[in-house]
Amino acid sequence: MRATYEWLKELVSVSASPREVSEKLTMIGLEVEGEETVEGDVVFEVNVTPNRPDCLSMTGIARELSAAFKTPLSLPPHEIQGGEPVSDFSVEILNPDLCNRYTGRVITGVKIADSPGWMKTRLEKCGIRSINNVVDVTNYVLLEFGHPLHAFDADLLKGRKIIVATAPAFKTNADALGLKAEADTVVKTLDGSEREISPESLLIWDSDRPVAVAGVMGGANTEVTERTVDVFLESAYFDPASIRKTAKRLGLASESSYRFERGTDIEFLEKALNRAALLIRETAGGTIHNIIDVYPVKYVPEPVDGAYERINRFLGIKLSKEEILEILGLLGLRAKDSGDTFTVLPPPYRRDVKRDSDVAEEVARIYGYNNIPITNPKTPLPSGRLKRRTKNIRIVREAMRKAGLTEVINFSFMSSAGLDMIGIPDADRRRNAIAVSNPLNQEEGLLRTCLVPALINNLKYNLDRGMKDIGIFELARIFEDIGNSLPLEELRVGGILYKEKLPALWREDAPGFYIVKGAVEALFEELKIGGYSFVLSGEPFLHAGQSADIYISRKRVGYIGVVSPGIVEKLDLKKQKPDIVVFEMNLDLLLSMVSDSMQYASIPKFPAVERDIALIVDESIPSANISEIVHSFPTELIEGVSVFDSFRGGNIPKGKKSLAFNIIYRSKERTLTDEEIESVHSSLVTFIAEKTGGELRR
Repeated sequence: MRATYEWLKELVSVSASPREVSEKLTMIGLEVEGEETVEGDVVFEVNVTPNRPDCLSMTGIARELSAAFKTPLSLPPHEIQGGEPVSDFSVEILNPDLCNRYTGRVITGVKIADSPGWMKTRLEKCGIRSINNVVDVTNYVLLEFGHPLHAFDADLLKGRKIIVATAPAFKTNADALGLKAEADTVVKTLDGSEREISPESLLIWDSDRPVAVAGVMGGANTEVTERTVDVFLESAYFDPASIRKTAKRLGLASESSYRFERGTDIEFLEKALNRAALLIRETAGGTIHNIIDVYPVKYVPEPVDGAYERINRFLGIKLSKEEILEILGLLGLRAKDSGDTFTVLPPPYRRDVKRDSDVAEEVARIYGYNNIPITNPKTPLPSGRLKRRTKNIRIVREAMRKAGLTEVINFSFMSSAGLDMIGIPDADRRRNAIAVSNPLNQEEGLLRTCLVPALINNLKYNLDRGMKDIGIFELARIFEDIGNSLPLEELRVGGILYKEKLPALWREDAPGFYIVKGAVEALFEELKIGGYSFVLSGEPFLHAGQSADIYISRKRVGYIGVVSPGIVEKLDLKKQKPDIVVFEMNLDLLLSMVSDSMQYASIPKFPAVERDIALIVDESIPSANISEIVHSFPTELIEGVSVFDSFRGGNIPKGKKSLAFNIIYRSKERTLTDEEIESVHSSLVTFIAEKTGGELRR
């Protein structure tokens, strides 16, 4: 927007120099990007943001300067005294949702000629070329008041009528009246181009043809020329979205569309019409006829409630309510005081003021950003427990990465088909899913209750693209409907490992189950969690003999296992004989078991002694149970126990299995003798055999 210093001074009396005006405009949010001197006047290049269409005029910028310098705003003559002749034109709006108001005046007996020098000069300073006195007046008022106008040759308007409508609405109306008017959608605009207009675009019609593209450009068939004697002057309010779409479809941008698509002042348009009529009479003569005003959709301001204390808290200042109300008054924002609160009724040229934060911005602009004291932002430090939780979550991520897994992020949505794929029973709590009101797509209309379906989809996506070894994990929340207003949310960590079994002479890979189990145990070690165990799992989508539930302190925190053959078959991976292992743990529960304090022990002074035990026990007895039995043996010499072998077949009876354990003995007070170790060890073997009904393997 180009604005001249001399023109602004006519609207608002300021003694400031052009440089001071430029700085003031920039400081109140209207950045002056450049200045140039033209014929002794300074022209500012003002960058107006899209939310401030009211500043796309001299009056709008002057209004801002009036508030900033606290000086009154003086509008040029725009009142027309009564007694004008009645017009024989009529206006009808068939699409009031697209045109909320349409006004017009007929001016008869004009003489088309060149514009006076002062008007030409001002138009040229603002980058608009002179055409003739009537057209120049519409452009001049556009710059002065910010409202687009259009002048028709009144004698070329058929039927002495203006109809505002889309093509379908116009045709329907004509048919209803029994007229034969054709809803022609080809308009030759003032630039000489013939344009095909879409049915959604708003047009200005006379009794039987389009004469302008509403809010964008007039038609050549009613153009004001040197032969024009009578003028119909238009001033209207069009829906911004409609004008924006029309201009974009046509690839046609104009000064009018630029303003209409950002929003104009529906109340001020009458002043713009009157101002233009007066200037036409001054520069081209003629008689001004009475106004035609069709206003089907009245402007109703939307109240904005605010509190003085909240405004001050927003800005970090301490203004009295009188100071705040004064600033709002200077900007034309009428405010009703209600003690500690206020209500603002934004004028039609400030539809961007919608909430109290907008009001705070207006106060800050006029008060002066440079007057707001500089304060360092204060961010409360998290509590010790929250810091530890954040740290532990970071440890979980790092542990997964150390295990060779890559983190993925999925949407928190799923479909019931995902649960069907992994065979979750109807009675399972994971079926208590919450439906999303506005899902991204119908295939993902539920909030997910577990991570496995999404991880399997990630696996399938990568396999389809030729990946051979895949290891991924996800840390995310699941949601469960528990009958309350808010769902149950749990933070989970889950992962999936795929290793294609390829023959290799130089390596012997460990089974995927033990790789993932090792990663989980490494995580427990990082978090300093002990007392965990792995118990045979009953998850429907896991292999019955190669899966386990994870327990810590007798609480189930998750599961781990090889995906069952049935699921593998559904994924169409059977020919590849894949090794697919998944795990999922309740991270909220897991982190609650991390100790808040750390206890350190000195390095043992005395050596440890190791002994092995191989027992034949029932196949149904988990190794974790035997580990618990070992730890329950009444002695302080047992430091650790681990399983290193599980065997079935051979000379092992059917229904039995052989489990081999490594036992570590150590005393804190002395070096153990062979006799002490043998005594304790033989007693331990007898103790385990009695508890399990097993026997020592020879």
